[in-house]
This record gives sequence, C-alpha cells and structure tokens, in this order.
Amino acid sequence: MTDNDIDNETETESEQAAATSAEAGPQFVIHKIYVKDVSFETPSSPDVFRAEWRPDIDLQINNDARAIGDDVYEVVVRVTATAKLGDKTAFLAEVVQGGIFGISGLNDQEMGPMVGSFCPNILFPYVREAISDLVIRGGFPPLVLSPVNFDALYTQQLQEKQAQAQAQAQAPEEQAESLPH
Repeated sequence: MTDNDIDNETETESEQAAATSAEAGPQFVIHKIYVKDVSFETPSSPDVFRAEWRPDIDLQINNDARAIGDDVYEVVVRVTATAKLGDKTAFLAEVVQGGIFGISGLNDQEMGPMVGSFCPNILFPYVREAISDLVIRGGFPPLVLSPVNFDALYTQQLQEKQAQAQAQAQAPEEQAESLPH
C-alpha cells in the first residue's frame, strides 16, 4: 500500500462520514450550559427589611442567539427581576444564562425556532433556579418564576418583524404617491 492509497482511503472515509451524517438528518448537541452574567442589588437595604413585604415585581425576559462556529451557536436567556416597595427598589436580580449548542442539518426556516424557542426552553429552568437562589440569599422570600412559553414569544417576535418590514415597504410607496407630478 502506498501513501497515495492511504490518502485516497482517508478521503473516501471522510466523504462517507459526511454523507452518513447528512443522511442522518438534523443533529442537536448541548455542548455547555453556563451562567454568563449574574447581578444582585439591594439598594434600599436595610430599611426594606423592616417594611411590610408586598412588592410590585417587574420581570423582563429576553433571549438572543449567535453563531460562534460552524454549526455551533451560543444562545442566551436574560432575566431581570425588580421588586419595588412603593418608589423604593427592594432588589434587582439579573441572570444571563448561556448555552453552547451544536445544531446541523436544518434549513433557515427550521433554525429560527430552534435557537429562538427550543434552546431558550432548555436554558430557562437554569435561569429560574438562579434567580430564586439569588433572591433567597439576598434575604427575601423566594421568587419562583412561572414557566415561559418561548414558542409564543418567538412567534410574536416574527410577527413584529413582519409588521415592521411591511411598514417600511409601504413608507416609500406613500412618499412617492404624495410627491407632486
């Protein structure tokens, strides 16, 4: 067997492996789940601990995704919980939970829901636990976040983008119609 024969066999094996993975269909792998950022503030302490605990809770949830390599994506879910007693902030807890996911074999239409809904659904229980733990460690009663429907949030975001695109497409037409002829 010559060196050329070995090179040809290696090329044939890698071509076969690529064809097999393409035939296998979509692939999904969780490479890593991690806390990317965490913050907890109690700007009104210690006075807040002496007041009756009937807070107004404001909850902000966002997610984002970006490609970080071939078929590798970072998806993050950011949750910010703010508790106020009247005009004073009792606490502000923020967690950015990240995940690195290997995703292949999907077209563009399939990839959007995967990184915009499926991956955030995987990350959310970790965010939920981290927020609850921060609030308890901060000396406050537990804050248990309700489950989030990322499918509905993703659909809502798509509809908003489509409405914006339609509005932008109509704006030049309306301007052209209003010009004197």
